[in-house]
Amino acid sequence: MNSAMSSPSIAGGNAVARALAASPLIAVTLYLAVTGGLLLMAGLSIADVIAHRQALAQTSDLLDQLRGRKAGAKNAAAGSVEHPGTPFLEGPTVTVAGANLLQRVAAAVGNAGGSVQSSQVDVSGAQTKDGFVGLVVSCELEQSALQKLLYDLEAGMPFLFVDQLDVQVPQTTALNEAGTGRVRVILGVSGQWQASK
Repeated sequence: MNSAMSSPSIAGGNAVARALAASPLIAVTLYLAVTGGLLLMAGLSIADVIAHRQALAQTSDLLDQLRGRKAGAKNAAAGSVEHPGTPFLEGPTVTVAGANLLQRVAAAVGNAGGSVQSSQVDVSGAQTKDGFVGLVVSCELEQSALQKLLYDLEAGMPFLFVDQLDVQVPQTTALNEAGTGRVRVILGVSGQWQASK
């Protein structure tokens, strides 16, 4: 019974072998199709591996930047200013901490190309009870430097918070199309005070 069942399959295999032997063009076409399919599969697999490696490299770069291992070339190109130090305003008294806050804000305004017109440090307000020292500064600077000033204040050390921002454009000096011209800025800035130990 087994020999009866296997003889049609042998006969079918012989028919394929005879057809391939009789026409080498069919054999070459099948060979080229199978080889092309295998090469296509290999190429797609290699492209997939390369794409995964690129994604892994980008993710590793981002992780290194977040961990602070890489030098911030992009930040240096953007002109950001690093302020090493502690996240708190330091000083033996709240008055000294207020003076440090004023010095820090005045330096940021100067770095942005502006000038401080007036300032008022609040060391006895309601925020002082919570450990915060406040400052209101009036300054003049170019409109294009305002973003740099705000970034410098909020991204540097110690941690500062811009509580008030009032920008006044003088009526006598019209800004041109590029947005240049000096503006008067009133800034309310606060920081948390931590006494020196």
